[in-house]
Amino acid sequence: MHRRMQGAAILALAAVLGCAAVGQEKQMAGDVMRNDPALAKLIPAGAQVEKLAGGFAFTEGPVWTREGVLLFSDIPNNVIRKWDPRSGAVSDFRRPSANTNGNTLDAQGRLVCCEHAGRRVSRREANGEYSTLVDRYDGKRLNSPNDVVYKSNGSLYFTDPPYGLPGQDRDPAKELPHNGVYRWMDGRLTLLTTELMRPNGLAFSPDEKTLYVANSDGARKIWMAYPVKADGTLGAGRVFFDVTSSKEDGLPDGMKVDREGHLYCTGPGGVWVFDPHGKHLGTIRPAEVPANCHWGDADGKALYMTARTGLYRIRVSVPGIRP
Repeated sequence: MHRRMQGAAILALAAVLGCAAVGQEKQMAGDVMRNDPALAKLIPAGAQVEKLAGGFAFTEGPVWTREGVLLFSDIPNNVIRKWDPRSGAVSDFRRPSANTNGNTLDAQGRLVCCEHAGRRVSRREANGEYSTLVDRYDGKRLNSPNDVVYKSNGSLYFTDPPYGLPGQDRDPAKELPHNGVYRWMDGRLTLLTTELMRPNGLAFSPDEKTLYVANSDGARKIWMAYPVKADGTLGAGRVFFDVTSSKEDGLPDGMKVDREGHLYCTGPGGVWVFDPHGKHLGTIRPAEVPANCHWGDADGKALYMTARTGLYRIRVSVPGIRP
């Protein structure tokens, strides 16, 4: 979630929109900008963007559960929503949600949340309670964990920008001097890099040898690619793609990777689709600018997009990697 939706502005928006969350009849709502013929192998010519639900304040953190439903965060309304594909109905899953942003599942299928208000990464236990996985680095409180992904060995990687703090970097409650990317494993938290001003979405390549990280900084709108070392730490990163010159609304934010290594990255104007070498194949453009996306449906070939006040979907040809 980027800076334009923070502090007083995001609360004001919530007050205007209220907490309505209504399932809607499916409707076409968006298009696909095709830059390269190779995109046709990923997104068929007849694929259409559908709007599934609306009436939210600012949506983020979609995740497809083992029960076959989609959970996603409605941050200003302080709730995690549940969308059921069988009925199209939207209901509350967690309220209050500690203004949770990003979500994922661990190897056991438990929900893991990045809490802005809680300033922690939490996990939903069997009894429905949320326990703390990590909330401090070097004895100091985290800023506001934003997005999270697991590596296959059980290590957890997450980003920690200051978006959950009203004053962000200047907020008196900010205890850490940096905004970082972290690795948590066996109760130990390791700071991997502080070079990004606004680290946000992150995802592994299929072979887990590369970690991609979005930087939601208006002055440096980029996606980075970091080599992952044998010990799980990161080597020197390189710019995977730079959209700083783009004038469209939106910043690099959440991202996902398919099984062939293509990246689907929310950014200016929509979801930017890249091949593994960084070639921009095209952009999925729902009616609202998306902040995050996730693979869903039984076959993993549906890309669900959380975009401002609405939930959108498009069917693709190559299944995605999901927890």
